[in-house]
This record gives sequence, structure tokens and C-alpha cells, in this order.
Amino acid sequence: MIGQFPPIILASKSPRRQELLKLMGIDFTVVLKEVDESYPSGLNPTEIAVYIAEKKAKAFDESIRNEIVITADTIVSLDGQILGKPETADHAFEMLSALSGRRHDVITGVSLLKGHKLYSFYELSEVFFKPLSAEEINYYIAACQPMDKAGAYGIQEWIGMIAVEKIIGSYSNIVGLPTHRLYRELCRITAQ
Repeated sequence: MIGQFPPIILASKSPRRQELLKLMGIDFTVVLKEVDESYPSGLNPTEIAVYIAEKKAKAFDESIRNEIVITADTIVSLDGQILGKPETADHAFEMLSALSGRRHDVITGVSLLKGHKLYSFYELSEVFFKPLSAEEINYYIAACQPMDKAGAYGIQEWIGMIAVEKIIGSYSNIVGLPTHRLYRELCRITAQ
């Protein structure tokens, strides 16, 4: 049966991830646990995304029975440097100025925890921004308050409509969850 999965727990407060799962037609419950999102030095951007997603999933290892826990971490990488969530409007301006007229990677690490087994993967999408004026950047920061977003932007918002010239890879991955790959992996581990 299409989309028949065990009970799903989404361990994310991201409204974007919750909306994507709803659009996939998946019933789920949101359960949150505080997790330290630090990571060891020396990891590359894809390893960091998976490491943090796994750390979030392992926080549930003792508390689940027959559920599948979905955790994810999305990072923006510019020339191998991680652009996290901005701390201030000035910091957001710096990040968006750095992305202006450039190509960057958006990587989402995803972990699925089922019966004490962890299944992890990542998806990488390339995003190409047009050059942005200071006026455009300031408008976006004031209008959309992107402080809760890696790289200081959401592709589904105004800046995505006017600044993104091209993407290579999954659009939903850039929003925060690679839905096509997630569906395939959920089907695979449910069948095991």
C-alpha cells in the first residue's frame, strides 16, 4: 500500500519540514528533544549534516518501540565553509552578501531510527544566486526575518523568487527535507 508506514515521529520544530511531510501524505507526530548540535572538527560539510542528524536520532534510541523517528539537519556551504543560522541582522547581511552572485551547496543530512537501527543519508543541491544589491538584501531581512534559517535565507520566500537563477538537485532538499529520497528510504526500511 502506498505510504503505509509504522507510526512516524518527526523530531523537528521546523514548520517547513512539517509542511513537506504533510504534502507527502504522511501522518506523523512531532516530538522534540534538546540536542547539542556541535560536531568534531575535521568533518566536511556532508559529514557534518549527517553527524548532527544522527546525534538528534540517537537521543530517541531508548524511548521508541515500533515507531520510525525522522531527524534532519540542513546546512549551507560556500566554498567548503559552513554558513549557519545568523545571529543578527548584520550577520544575515554578511551571509547573503557572500552568497550574492555565487554558487553554493545546500546539504541535508537525514537519519531514520527504527528498532535501534539507524539509517542515514544526505542530499546535496547546488544553488546559483544572481548578484544582489544591498537594498534587496536589506528588504529581504526586514520582510522575512531569516534568523532561523541556515545561510540566512529560505528558498520558498521572496529571495528565492528573485535571486535563485538555477538549482541543480532537489528543490525540497533546499527547503529542508529531500522528500523523494526520504520516501524511498521509508519504503525500503518499512519492507525489512
